[in-house]
Amino acid sequence: MALCAKKRPPEEERRARANDREYNEKFQYASNCIKTSKYNILTFLPVNLFEQFQEVANTYFLFLLILQLIPQISSLSWFTTIVPLVLVLTITAVKDATDDYFRHKSDNQVNNRQSQVLINGILQQEQWMNVCVGDIIKLENNQFVAADLLLLSSSEPHGLCYIETAELDGETNMKVRQAIPITSELGDISKLAKFDGEVICEPPNNKLDKFSGTLYWKENKFPLSNQNMLLRGCVLRNTEWCFGLVIFAGPDTKLMQNSGRTKFKRTSIDRLMNTLVLWIFGFLVCMGVILAIGNAIWEHEVGTRFQVYLPWDEAVDSAFFSGFLSFWSYIIILNTVVPISLYVSVEVIRLGHSYFINWDKKMFCMKKRTPAEARTTTLNEELGQVEYIFSDKTGTLTQNIMVFNKCSINGRSYGDVFDVLGHKAELGERPEPVDFSFNPLADKKFLFWDPTLLEAVKMGDPHTHEFFRLLSLCHTVMSEEKSEGELYYKAQSPDEGALVTAARNFGFVFRSRTPKTITVHEMGTAITYQLLAILDFNNIRKRMSVIVRNPEGKIRLYCKGADTILLDRLHHSTQELLNTTTDHLNEYAGEGLRTLVLAYKDLDEEYYEEWAGRRLQASLAQDSREDRLASVYEEVESDMMLLGATAIEDKLQQGVPETIALLTLANIKIWVLTGDKQETAVNIGYSCKMLTDDMTEVFIVTGHTVLEVREELRKAREKMMDSSRAVGNGFTYQEKLSSSRLTSVLEAVAGEYALVINGHSLAHALEADMELEFLETACACKAVICCRVTPLQKAQVVELVKKYKKAVTLAIGDGANDVSMIKTAHIGVGISGQEGIQAVLASDYSFSQFKFLQRLLLVHGRWSYLRMCKFLCYFFYKNFAFTMVHFWFGFFCGFSAQTVYDQYFITLYNIVYTSLPVLAMGVFDQDVPEQRSMEYPKLYEPGQLNLLFNKREFFICIAQGIYTSVLMFFIPYGVFAEATRDDGTQLADYQSFAVTVATSLVIVVSVQIGLDTGYWTAINHFFIWGSLAVYFAILFAMHSNGLFDMFPNQFRFVGNAQNTLAQPTVWLTIMLTTVVCIMPVVAFRFLRLNLKPDLSDTVRYTQLVRKKQKAQHRCMRRVGRTGSRRSGYAFSHQEGFGELIMSGKNMRLSSLALSTFTTRSSSSWIESLRRKKSDSASSPSGGADKPLKG
Repeated sequence: MALCAKKRPPEEERRARANDREYNEKFQYASNCIKTSKYNILTFLPVNLFEQFQEVANTYFLFLLILQLIPQISSLSWFTTIVPLVLVLTITAVKDATDDYFRHKSDNQVNNRQSQVLINGILQQEQWMNVCVGDIIKLENNQFVAADLLLLSSSEPHGLCYIETAELDGETNMKVRQAIPITSELGDISKLAKFDGEVICEPPNNKLDKFSGTLYWKENKFPLSNQNMLLRGCVLRNTEWCFGLVIFAGPDTKLMQNSGRTKFKRTSIDRLMNTLVLWIFGFLVCMGVILAIGNAIWEHEVGTRFQVYLPWDEAVDSAFFSGFLSFWSYIIILNTVVPISLYVSVEVIRLGHSYFINWDKKMFCMKKRTPAEARTTTLNEELGQVEYIFSDKTGTLTQNIMVFNKCSINGRSYGDVFDVLGHKAELGERPEPVDFSFNPLADKKFLFWDPTLLEAVKMGDPHTHEFFRLLSLCHTVMSEEKSEGELYYKAQSPDEGALVTAARNFGFVFRSRTPKTITVHEMGTAITYQLLAILDFNNIRKRMSVIVRNPEGKIRLYCKGADTILLDRLHHSTQELLNTTTDHLNEYAGEGLRTLVLAYKDLDEEYYEEWAGRRLQASLAQDSREDRLASVYEEVESDMMLLGATAIEDKLQQGVPETIALLTLANIKIWVLTGDKQETAVNIGYSCKMLTDDMTEVFIVTGHTVLEVREELRKAREKMMDSSRAVGNGFTYQEKLSSSRLTSVLEAVAGEYALVINGHSLAHALEADMELEFLETACACKAVICCRVTPLQKAQVVELVKKYKKAVTLAIGDGANDVSMIKTAHIGVGISGQEGIQAVLASDYSFSQFKFLQRLLLVHGRWSYLRMCKFLCYFFYKNFAFTMVHFWFGFFCGFSAQTVYDQYFITLYNIVYTSLPVLAMGVFDQDVPEQRSMEYPKLYEPGQLNLLFNKREFFICIAQGIYTSVLMFFIPYGVFAEATRDDGTQLADYQSFAVTVATSLVIVVSVQIGLDTGYWTAINHFFIWGSLAVYFAILFAMHSNGLFDMFPNQFRFVGNAQNTLAQPTVWLTIMLTTVVCIMPVVAFRFLRLNLKPDLSDTVRYTQLVRKKQKAQHRCMRRVGRTGSRRSGYAFSHQEGFGELIMSGKNMRLSSLALSTFTTRSSSSWIESLRRKKSDSASSPSGGADKPLKG
């Protein structure tokens, strides 16, 4: 494993010579061993202890332990600190060791995978970790690529191979890679063994879509590009075998370069706790100084007179030195303001919350038999504070399943089913799907509900036939027939596959293709078309066309593409049909379907020959080849005749729109970061209701230069400002501005906006001089979609929000391309879906469906935050009430560091008497039931604003604790000054006073936790009243004859507790102390509940009022789209595949390669607090060190 972590100087270029390990070893390239673990056997103890002592509290307790080892200043035994400290360190170390063990196990599993390596002319089985740069590897079908390889040759013609890149970019469609011609013939092991070419290329980097290098062989140079590379993490598909030369290995591979580093995640409460511990230590020092000064003065003025009775210790020679020792003694005595049991309790509570997530049956996926899993125990309460969610698209929001849903042919819409009254039937009310049994080649999985379309096909409607003929011809799908009638389609994009499958079922079956022909079975008759040209898709054209000659010799161009592009290229005679089709497009788009327009054009022979000549000249041009081809394509794709339109549903995961709507109501902003195409992502945005027609505007940033991107962002901000000024003429917006006093006016823009930005534009937007402009623009929008982003860009976007916004971020994804983002965010969530388990392994939480996110945040997250905050508030209160009594007693005991309570009470107070009740509250408490948490998402906002535990709440708890300690000491002190026993003797003595104060304290804090508990269970009752019973049992036992007989030096005060608590005066004192301590709290809470209730109070009251009524469920309004046209097809395809088909290089010699296919009620207090938060935030334009409003 040492090799994995070996550090090397940065490279300027990579040089790798095939079959020459000795040459390559002198460059000291990384081996193919990977390491994601943090420790090994030797480093675990020192590194783990170093990490744990970075916690301020652990260092603090270690310091106290050292003090307690000094007998001159210690009033307490050293074991009271060392035992809990060692316990905490051990528990944490065991947890860290377990986590790292699983990382080691995963690393070993990957590193020990077997690969076939060509060594000395022989293929040998080698572990992945032993593969080196320059080795030649043989891969077989369905194997993972072991390292970043230069493809040398394959079983396919012309050195082609097919790969699946789901682990890299999240896309499950196949991609094509091709060896350069000079090496494509090296299929023989003997030839490969003699291959000694040298590759000089770029150094290791994280750019998945780019590679630049040169192969030097036989005194020639051959350029290399990304099309020649197989990257680690890809899977070889539909290719029997291939050989590759290792260029990058292990940590240098692009997958590992994009994976990001494992980061130690702390919650905001953890960070606040570290600050508070420092403050408390400062407060402790101040109290120690005051009491030390008091001791020095008392010894100088009073103590010197009693040297006979109270002599100084041998080492003490002055009042000043006595005060110095007294300072350290009080530091030890008063250290219980932050007991180490606090940290043990926090870990226990977090563990309990994690188990609740793991055991939640409502987050269990029956289909996949997958439960939700909390893979960390340290972040649960932060789930209740999330403000930004960064989500992947493919496989996270969608199932990546495309379905042919509706179509419009010659002005008639098909796909809806109507009942006898003419009303549109819903899915559950629909009859049986269309029967395709007439077609023996139909795909049995294909479902369509409108029988009228099949009737039109059977009746021979020419427009319908031409429609499906276009779908069966205009594509780049590959077909394989394993057995008679058993067709398998390999589509480059899932929506292309859906369209060709639809044509197949309706009787136009694409059977096979050659470089120059396409064979289609039309209604049972085999027809072969001559393929003259494929006008390929690209991001600018947003369309693709084919030119074919039918058996009668007629030449026709078929075109399909984005409606926004194609409708402008139609013949003017189709205007009436265009209007009708546009209405259908708007209807389909309103349902979130991916629309596509189909058209055709007849070409005469003479024109085609002349056009083909110009196309050939453009394709051979050395400069501006793409522009020249685009111009030639533009010419022929004009004056086309409209056929109709298709509507494809990219199936969302169940519950995604509802989940996004609910999270939006909880004031959580959702950003989609996807490697997919822009139009695909935008369509999904509409489908899941992130984008709606109610939005004022959707800004699309596609600039290719820094200036273009800056200008587009500036225009977006100006439009938002102009709209705000227009609305600002009215009263509402001006009132909003003046009342909130927002530092960034953009935060208060009127209307709802969305931002869509491409990967190349995002690269410029993330540069240091523009990142603030981008962030300000994006944060002013309700929804943000980043398309075509690399894994590292995903992480950079998350890091940008973390850097400038005071907000908790959550990243959710399902593929290896999401790992970096998941690790960067405060909270990482992995979807256990179709794209491997890399995201799950890197995540903090995992489950199988996106919809479970709402329950994770709104129920488990909110409860975890609520419970942890109530736990901390109560814990600090009870410990200040307990400890500050020593401070007041110091003024009455000559500042001698004498304790009020006996040593055993001090030891057991936090471990036994008060530990279990507060644990029960921290684990089980609820303010409202889970149904109400989902029904009222506004309940989530206090966590985002960090209202329940902050510096203000901390000081309130401290003040209440100090107030309680004052009454706890001075009421018994005042009573005991004059009180007598039943027999007339003086009641006051040290032990009786200690028992009275201790009993009062235990009763008061028990009543207080009863008031704080919002959800009573049998466990709460048992722990609270059981702790009181245990206190009295131990108290009487320690003052019993039995313990005195066994340990006479330790338990000397026999019968003291029994005698003291037998006095009515003592019980009246305890009752008076309890009432005076608790009544102000009860009065304050009563007044607040009646005068200024918060939302949870209102919900609880509503629940009581409606206790016998059936719960009302909020209905979500269905938003329809009007007047917008979009096409999802154009961006779900890839450029270059058409040219490959026409070249014939992808035609098969065998059938092996294609064998697998696969009541939003907003309360005013929330709004006012949000405004207060925005007042305290700094303007983003003020500099990088000023945080934005969260």
